[in-house]
Amino acid sequence: MSNVTATPLTAEDFREFVHRPENADKWFELDRGEVIELPPPNKPHGVVCGNAVWMLGNYVRQRRKGYITSNDSGVILERDPDTVRGPDVALYEDAQKFDDLHPKYGEVAPRLAVEVLSPNDRADRIMRKMMDYLRNGVGLVWLIDPQARLVTVYRPDGPPYDVHEHEELTGHDVLPELRCKVADFFFVPEG
Repeated sequence: MSNVTATPLTAEDFREFVHRPENADKWFELDRGEVIELPPPNKPHGVVCGNAVWMLGNYVRQRRKGYITSNDSGVILERDPDTVRGPDVALYEDAQKFDDLHPKYGEVAPRLAVEVLSPNDRADRIMRKMMDYLRNGVGLVWLIDPQARLVTVYRPDGPPYDVHEHEELTGHDVLPELRCKVADFFFVPEG
C-alpha cells in the first residue's frame, strides 16, 4: 500500500480521483484525507469474498431485511478530514429498496463490515481500519485470514477474539439470527 497524493482530499474529490481513466484498474481508500493505494485482490481473496456475499445474501433474503455490498463499495466514515473505506463485503440496513441506495458514497455505516486479509497487508493499517469502523458506528467487523483459516471478530464493546475454521460465527446482538461456519468462507466444491 502506498500514499498517492500529497494534498488531503475530501470524499467528493476522492471519488473523482478514483474514477480517472488512469486509475481504472487500481484500488484505493481515503484515510483522513490521504489517498492510499491498495494491492489488487488475488483469487483466494475473491473466493472468500464471494462466499461471504453468498452466506450473508442468504441471511438478508431469509429475514427480508438489509442488503449486501461487495467490491469495496465506499462508505464515508469521517469528515474533516474525510475517511472513505471500502469493506470487501458489508451488510447494511439503511435502504428498503434498490432506488433508496445512495448513488455515490453513503454516510450510514454498515451493521457488519467484512475484510479479507491479503498477504501484503500491513498490520498497522489493518488495525487502523478496524478501529475506524468501530469508532464510526459499525457494530460488528469480521477480519478473515485465509492463510490461518480463521476470523477475528471486532466489536465496540469488547476485545477482539478469533473464531477458527471448525467453529461457528454469530452476529451477536447486531444481527442476532446470523450464524455461519467459518469453514464456509473457504469453500470450493470438489469434483
